[in-house]
Amino acid sequence: MQIHIVYAHPHAASLNASLRDESVTTLEGLGHTVTVSDLYAMKWKAVADFDDFGPTENEHFMAAAGEAWDKGALAADIRAEQEKLLAADLVILQFPLWWYTVPAILKGWIDRVFTNGFGYGTSRDWPRFGDGVLAGKRAMVVVTTGAAESHLSDRGVNGSIDDLLFPLQHGVLFYTGMQVLPPVVIPGAVHRFGDAEYAEAAKHLRTRLETLAETEPVAYRKQADDYDDAKRLKPGLEPAGATGFALHIA
Repeated sequence: MQIHIVYAHPHAASLNASLRDESVTTLEGLGHTVTVSDLYAMKWKAVADFDDFGPTENEHFMAAAGEAWDKGALAADIRAEQEKLLAADLVILQFPLWWYTVPAILKGWIDRVFTNGFGYGTSRDWPRFGDGVLAGKRAMVVVTTGAAESHLSDRGVNGSIDDLLFPLQHGVLFYTGMQVLPPVVIPGAVHRFGDAEYAEAAKHLRTRLETLAETEPVAYRKQADDYDDAKRLKPGLEPAGATGFALHIA
């Protein structure tokens, strides 16, 4: 497989950097081709603005983005990242969970790369949630958290990790067509994370990477199949007692 890793951590000697290297070594050892976008090392521009679109007289931001996509006028760094995604069979996003979400530089990568025409369209007929430009590809999140595993459980003070990752996994990755594998979560990455803890985390990561082919994706519901014209889940499809995000998993 062609696997592309989008990596966001500022410290070259961090736990995340070591886990990224574990991923590259493991995947290449399995015969995969691996590319990495190290956003901090690249000094990725994290702010989406009109400079991304080349000369334009369109004052509407989304329309200007779509115009630039149609004309092939998007900034070179955006086009390069889009090409990496189009070439990949599997996309891995790796980052530390900061304030319940991705680091700002990764959010900026999402904002700029998943632009109008590539990540979304403005017409009602644009394919979304299970369809789209990246349909047929797979994606997976590798995330470290300062919170302990119990903090991220169904009754944990931080909320369920599945709920915290839902906007990213469902709202970005699945939205653009990718099938999303269950995340690799490395909790408790701040306190008492010594050699033994690292060895366990690295083993967990390697096991997940070695079993990519047989791992079932999260059963998110396709918009084209399970939702009515008002984009509401069709009656009778909801799991018993399910509410919130859980409604959207078959």
